[in-house]
Amino acid sequence: MSRRRHHNVYVIELSRDVLFEPRFKKNNPGYVPGKPCVYVGMTGLDPDVRFDKHKAGIQANVYVQRYGLRLLPDLYEGFNPMRYEDAVDKEIEIGIDLRSAGFGVWQA
Repeated sequence: MSRRRHHNVYVIELSRDVLFEPRFKKNNPGYVPGKPCVYVGMTGLDPDVRFDKHKAGIQANVYVQRYGLRLLPDLYEGFNPMRYEDAVDKEIEIGIDLRSAGFGVWQA
């Protein structure tokens, strides 16, 4: 495994229309109405490049492809870049923190 710090976590804001997706809604029973819906991921690419790939349908998450609006760098920029192992842990941690705050969260 690589020890280079070139992996990034990222958070993408999703349209609230994603709440009409049964799987998304089922996986977010603690969602607080009015809070953002987001996708949390990690990548070896720059988050901007990864977002563009999602939107283009390249190794895309269906919710990001359909409902992705924009990156939310204030929620992740301070952590990047990091080692792969750290990015895996940080992606999970960010998702838990955002869910605890009432966000609707999807993670691959």
